[in-house]
Amino acid sequence: MSEPSIKDLLGKKSLRGTIEVPGDKSITHRAVTLSALAEGVSEIVGYLPSEDCRRTITAFREMGISITEEPSGKVPTLFVEGKGLRGLSEPKGVLDCGNSGTTMRLLTGLLAGQSFFSVLTGDASLRSRPMRRVVEPLRLMGGEMVGRSGGNLAPLAISGRPLSGIDYRLPIASAQVKSAVLLAGLMASGVTTLSEPGRSRDHTERMLRYFGVKLEENEERLSIVGGSAFPGKKIEVPGDLSSAAFFLVAGTLVDGSEITLRKVGINPTRTGILDVLRQMGARITVAPLAPMCGEPTADVTVRSSALKGTVIEGELIPRTLDEFPILCVAAAAAEGETVIRGAQELRVKESDRIAAMAKALRGMGVTVEEFPDGMKILGTKKWRGTDCETHADHRVAMAMTVAGLIAEGGNRIDDEACINTSFPGFMQLLSSLTS
Repeated sequence: MSEPSIKDLLGKKSLRGTIEVPGDKSITHRAVTLSALAEGVSEIVGYLPSEDCRRTITAFREMGISITEEPSGKVPTLFVEGKGLRGLSEPKGVLDCGNSGTTMRLLTGLLAGQSFFSVLTGDASLRSRPMRRVVEPLRLMGGEMVGRSGGNLAPLAISGRPLSGIDYRLPIASAQVKSAVLLAGLMASGVTTLSEPGRSRDHTERMLRYFGVKLEENEERLSIVGGSAFPGKKIEVPGDLSSAAFFLVAGTLVDGSEITLRKVGINPTRTGILDVLRQMGARITVAPLAPMCGEPTADVTVRSSALKGTVIEGELIPRTLDEFPILCVAAAAAEGETVIRGAQELRVKESDRIAAMAKALRGMGVTVEEFPDGMKILGTKKWRGTDCETHADHRVAMAMTVAGLIAEGGNRIDDEACINTSFPGFMQLLSSLTS
């Protein structure tokens, strides 16, 4: 059966049901990466088979790692035959990361300390995203890489060489940069120590510890000792909270709705979406479950409710960056103003998400004031449908799909296919919720 289109979603009077969103994208990238570096076979249950994650899988296959997919019922499962820290082979061609910034940044860190040459590239969007923040600390470790704009833009050519541990403070809180340096530290001699100005996602740290890698944390400084071997493991991947966010907002905004999302990861570095929606007045309950691969997990239920405007800034920003597009939709429906500041990082995501969402909301008749580092949104009760330009950004496409559920006449999305970057089956799952 073909995937439902946005036209099939119009006319839903309420959204009700219990669903499971696909596996966490960030955790899937890290599970595949560390499984390839482990000694022996790892089983990854519930991984996310999205375009982004397949880029990571394909890259490791091209470096000699056997990765097979064996669907177990409805749960996608990977078997990865790890070859240890030094078991990767030089790829015969360029490694294409597609639209996946996580793939490119994590591989840059890992490949800097290998014994071979490699080249990383991506699509037009990824080739325009800044890489200097990763390249600079790796060069301090002895890494040798060149690219456009002095190494700030892909394609990146990496001449693998021996690395040495460093003591480094990240200029901005970034899980991808932190992860790249930790992976380089795993390959380096000595100790690599990291700190950052704020708390970013800690999936890499949790996954390293789950595999048995020694990782110390002291006064918000992380230290990893290079060269430690570790065996393969079975990894169960929880549902992606960033994907669940679209259903949390849809369930809040569509009258008469009640949606339960099962086995969702609730890592505290990711739960900004829950904190913001609750302070806006959303009715969300969390029922904790047993942890999965070191990650806290829960069933999350949302019921429809009225929202009020709020302020999103400070420590909430790194915990809500991926959820920004759908939070903009929630703000557009809230009573009063919502102000988002300190989110300049959104200018260099898959698209300029500040500009993209400001234009999309204005198209629906919402008053938006755009700032260099965020925006102010004046909520309104009635929206008109609009033609939405996604800029091939999956999260903008999904956010405006949700907005179309309550916009008069629905929204028209220029690129529904880009949703597969992170959430294959999104339309099908949304359509499955009863009217």
